Amino acid sequence: MFQFIRSLFREVEEEDLPKVPPGQRVYAVGDIHGRLDLFEALIAAIEADDDEAGSAATTIILLGDLVDRGPDSAGVVRRARLWQMRRDVRILTGNHEEMFLNSFDDLGVMRHFLRHGGSATVASYGVPENSLRSSAVEDVQSLMRRAVPPVERAYISTFEDMIRIGDYIFVHAGIDPETPICSQRKQDLRWIREPFLSHADPLEGVIVHGHTISDDPEDRGNRIGIDTGAYSTGRLTALVLEGARRRYLEAMQDSDGAIAAGPRQMPA
Repeated sequence: MFQFIRSLFREVEEEDLPKVPPGQRVYAVGDIHGRLDLFEALIAAIEADDDEAGSAATTIILLGDLVDRGPDSAGVVRRARLWQMRRDVRILTGNHEEMFLNSFDDLGVMRHFLRHGGSATVASYGVPENSLRSSAVEDVQSLMRRAVPPVERAYISTFEDMIRIGDYIFVHAGIDPETPICSQRKQDLRWIREPFLSHADPLEGVIVHGHTISDDPEDRGNRIGIDTGAYSTGRLTALVLEGARRRYLEAMQDSDGAIAAGPRQMPA
């Protein structure tokens, strides 16, 4: 009898929780920033987890900032595209993709891009690092235009700004909490921190985002942040959503450089 009552209460509680539609499973991946090694390990963990979890309509969402800072942005973009060819993989535009695309034609943006990890991206497309160090910004821009295929730029420009599945809204950086979801500005979706991060009241959905680094995934009820600083910490995180349940996977590099991936145990 008591077991039945507890089960009933659990069902009522789950009914009130945010959820994805029945039969669907979502994997949201935080900011990769050129860490192809971590990305490959997390892809393998997601594939294994999805097989083990059973049949579902699975969507994988990359939350943006595939490029910059880490050593192989070009490899990350190529790998994401290959994965997308055989899986339902959707990709959001991060502020670093925005800078990358705009830097091809705007020298001011190019300078900002290079100062914030863009040099590593240009190098990953085959521009020698000594040329990056010794060349004027105009020359680096010309080198980048020749090195990055137009088809690659066109592909990155197809990345999305917002995805909504069930009670969850996926964006790169966050939203303006004072503006309806349907009227959000791209600048906020890609760049915002405050007042979004400290906003404690309910929003139109649970916002799943990257952009702002934290040691552990931040589940604040109205938002879940999963940028765990892959390029600097060696830890890349994925949030798994199914029904009303939430759990995490991670790829992590240890002090010896070895990478392992699997379920992430959250602090109590």
